[in-house]
Amino acid sequence: MHYIHSNDIIQPTLGKMVVDAPYVAEYRKPGQFIILRIDECGERMPLTISDADKTKGTITLFYQIVGTTTKKLAGMKAGERVKDIVGPLGHPTEVEKYGTVVCIGGGIGIAPLYPISKGMKEAGNKVINILGARAGNLFILEDEMSRIGDDNIVCTDDGSRGKKGFVTDMLRDVMAAEQVDLVVAIGPVPMMKAVSMQTKEKGIKTYVSLNSVMIDGTGMCGGCRVTVGGETKFTCVDGPEFDGHLVDFDNLGSRLKTYHVEEKESYTTYNHKCKLDGAVGDEC
Repeated sequence: MHYIHSNDIIQPTLGKMVVDAPYVAEYRKPGQFIILRIDECGERMPLTISDADKTKGTITLFYQIVGTTTKKLAGMKAGERVKDIVGPLGHPTEVEKYGTVVCIGGGIGIAPLYPISKGMKEAGNKVINILGARAGNLFILEDEMSRIGDDNIVCTDDGSRGKKGFVTDMLRDVMAAEQVDLVVAIGPVPMMKAVSMQTKEKGIKTYVSLNSVMIDGTGMCGGCRVTVGGETKFTCVDGPEFDGHLVDFDNLGSRLKTYHVEEKESYTTYNHKCKLDGAVGDEC
């Protein structure tokens, strides 16, 4: 059981949890993730580790409130406990001195990008952060990222904060202005695909972090299959980061929709039962 220190809803569909996980806090590296289970009947949910405090033995997790499990997670309070946290899992980011590294985060993708950007800076790189969101009120970790980057570019689809445009527009300008040695992009699949297409034209090495359907997190179930360079890989044990120029993003997008109907049905049923019980967020 893992004690919850805080669990805040920082946006209507986004939560931030700080929870006890001493082993994970001690050994995690940028790019790795955990699998969390709320209770004995809960599904296994992969979440990237955004931050950790070795002294306190805690880790920080961000999660989107989009389905039954995340809705239940959002209803948990400080002082309660989650059943299981397994990790750190996956291969860490290849952090070394490359030269100039552009770190691109879209929406909640900024959360897993934060430790990577920090690690790249500590390794002696020049770090340029490009952070994008649909609107200005949807950013996370903006201040933390700004303290890391040598240059920090914020953009929004609607122009309500920073520059108006997409992260790919900002990346195009950066690549035109200076030599870029590495790009790390984390966010929605269409965003990572667009970034990878841009950098492939320039021959710039690019890492992307893939979200996919995960169950056991050990490579046994095969639920997280992705196609990379024409070969089948398992995101949980071979990733979660891959060469963006080799990823079949169309296949990935299709796989992410595999259980869309079942997930929607579960979420609708859960919300209906919670309303009948009179308290959304209670264990239903």
